[in-house]
Amino acid sequence: MVRKRASRPFGAGPYILGLARAEEHWGEGFPFDVPAMAAIEQLRLDVAVTLLAGENGTGKSTVVELLAEAIGFAAHGGELERWGELPAVPRSVLHGALSPILATRRPRKGYYLRAESFFNVAEFVDGGGRFAPDLALYGDVPLHRQSHGESFLALAANRFGGEGLYLLDEPEAALSVTGALALLAVIVRAVREGSQFVIATHSPILLACPDAQIVEFSDAGIAPRAYDDLDAVRLTRGFLEAPERYLRSALEGPDG
Repeated sequence: MVRKRASRPFGAGPYILGLARAEEHWGEGFPFDVPAMAAIEQLRLDVAVTLLAGENGTGKSTVVELLAEAIGFAAHGGELERWGELPAVPRSVLHGALSPILATRRPRKGYYLRAESFFNVAEFVDGGGRFAPDLALYGDVPLHRQSHGESFLALAANRFGGEGLYLLDEPEAALSVTGALALLAVIVRAVREGSQFVIATHSPILLACPDAQIVEFSDAGIAPRAYDDLDAVRLTRGFLEAPERYLRSALEGPDG
């Protein structure tokens, strides 16, 4: 008699709790030259919203990409391949060095959104092919007929809902200040309905998400940070208070 494999029940998140390393494969193809990646097993994701902050090149986007690959999202982004189904055995990544730690519940939906490859997602949605989703799920207006920011927000407003897992890589790249605020409102509503978000971002607006865990990536590794202590927040505040000083410093350069 063939036993039916038990499935995790649907329910509120969080759904992914962290990354575990496999000692037998640790170091094979692993980017140890990025300090944050060498300490990646210390990253805990067992909250509704985790915001990954830090300079370019510190590993934020790499972590989001690894999570997406392990869960089963397409590399360019988009919906989960099969609605609401996380793999029974997560895919290992980085030559088997890392695997995601999953919770006992699974999401009803999921989305991986990358600003740099959003064009590919929009092409797929608008294409109307055999496997393309119903455009009504995205607000009934072709994404390519809208501005980049408008289509980004249309996707978020229509596809980010309750009991979902959402991985976002620098979504602010497509958005104005008001657009970032609108996206933040969508995120907060989805979280109230049991969703989980992991977001790599430089945006002081998105970094202000209520009750979020903020983890800063740097040359020293990874560490939790308070909102007011983030470079992205301090530098933005300083610039707004005295733009001429920052501009003068940038234009004169180190030898000025």
